[in-house]
Amino acid sequence: MLTLLKINNLALIEEVVWEMGSGLIGITGETGSGKSMVIGALKLIVGQRADTELIRTGENTCTVEAIFDLKDCREINSILETAGLEPCSENQLVIRRVLDKKATNKQFINCSPVTLNTLKKVGKLLVDLHGPHDHHSLFSSERQLSLLDAYAGLTEITNQHSLAYKKFKSLQSEYDELINSERSNEQAIDLLKHQINEIDEADIKEDEEEKLYKRYQVSRNSKSLLEASSKIISELHGEEHSVIDQLMQLMRSFKELEKFDSSATRYTEKFENALVEIQELQNQLETYTGSIEMEPSRIEEIECRVDLIETLKRKYGNSLGEVLGFRKSAHEKLNKNENRHEELKRLETEIEEAQSEMLKISEKITKKRIIASPKLGNLVTKELKDLGFKKSIFEISLEKKEKPTSMGTESIEFLFAPNPGEPSKALRSIASSGEMSRVMLALKSTLAGEDAIPVLVFDEIDANVGGAIAQSVGIKMASLGKSHQVISISHLPQVASLSKSHYVVKKEFTDGGRTRSEIMKVDGKERVAEIARMLGGEKKSAQQHAHSLMQTAA
Repeated sequence: MLTLLKINNLALIEEVVWEMGSGLIGITGETGSGKSMVIGALKLIVGQRADTELIRTGENTCTVEAIFDLKDCREINSILETAGLEPCSENQLVIRRVLDKKATNKQFINCSPVTLNTLKKVGKLLVDLHGPHDHHSLFSSERQLSLLDAYAGLTEITNQHSLAYKKFKSLQSEYDELINSERSNEQAIDLLKHQINEIDEADIKEDEEEKLYKRYQVSRNSKSLLEASSKIISELHGEEHSVIDQLMQLMRSFKELEKFDSSATRYTEKFENALVEIQELQNQLETYTGSIEMEPSRIEEIECRVDLIETLKRKYGNSLGEVLGFRKSAHEKLNKNENRHEELKRLETEIEEAQSEMLKISEKITKKRIIASPKLGNLVTKELKDLGFKKSIFEISLEKKEKPTSMGTESIEFLFAPNPGEPSKALRSIASSGEMSRVMLALKSTLAGEDAIPVLVFDEIDANVGGAIAQSVGIKMASLGKSHQVISISHLPQVASLSKSHYVVKKEFTDGGRTRSEIMKVDGKERVAEIARMLGGEKKSAQQHAHSLMQTAA
């Protein structure tokens, strides 16, 4: 339930700290006293859009804060977890809303900032607001089905159906997308085949790039390389007085040296080894020179290969390894696309299975709805008789839909005949807000045990009624207060007298000449005086009538 409501700078309300209890809470006060601001504060708490015009004149910000003590936080905690927030601590939830003329409006849950959408989701589970103009929600098929399902105890199975429906629709969407993409799919297959063929025809090896580039560099400079290597060979051994010829002459001189000094042999050996190395170098250079490719066709072939590799890299990767990786990925995609018919068959099978499962669940729901709808209709009719519609009829019409929705295979219509002899009509065709208010109260009374929303707020839904009907309205609200916290803004003394706790909203004038609204709890004589005022004044008869109402309520 709502245990505390703090309001700062909301229209005529300067500051209010309101501690609330359980049961039926009556709020009364003269017209224009500011009772509607209490509803305005609650609307802010549940996430309805706000206008900075609500901020008290002369102030820049308005703050509304509410503390809820809850029996079950599981559904709310699920919403908080999805939003990345901490769960409720000890089943307590704190909501704060700040309106700011100079900055963005803000909202907080348990001190953490949240989006307005998250606040709305949480608010729907906390407070159910009903005012003279809030009955349109009862006209929607979704709302009517949810009320019937709540009465029939179908919450769990309808959740199952919703999941089955989502699965069916998801598979159907996947299937339709695959069918609709047939043309683009054929183009994709052609492209994949072209890409794979282009890579396969190149017959590349992952390690060939480095070797090829070395050959390419050599081929590009083959003329210069050939000239340089040929000159070296010629200098070494190609002409008279070549380097090797001169070294051979030196060798003979070393031999002469040995004849006169045997210890010089070591020098001869070193020189001889050096000469052998030079001769070996000459042989290697001749082999190297012979390997230099001078044929233009061969050089062109290497250049074409290099160009091909560069083209493949531009298209498919930064290296031949990446190009080959692209080819592998393309081949896998091709296999998948070429297996499209198998994929369609798989989806058809899964769609059939999902639809079958969904329809099995919906059939169970349909049977229970058919059984529950006349029972709920009779119970609401009975409640309406207590509220002044002595010969009214409330009925529920169910019709089979051609296509299922997330809520099942039925369309629903609440039908109401307030007067005898008149045919039942759709609830939306009822013009009187007073009649709609009592229908809503009858539904709430009937579904009190199944309604999980802890706080019900009725804003003058007892308008345009009086006498015995007003007494019945008060009794119904008090009865609802046994299972819910009910906040009722009312002009009816009968409702006020039946409240478990009674608050009065009054306007007062400050020393500075400003007007402000205050909320005060009344008991005893003060409460009798307020009910007497509602009855018509301070006359002794009004006082006696007020006492009588209080005694009857007790």
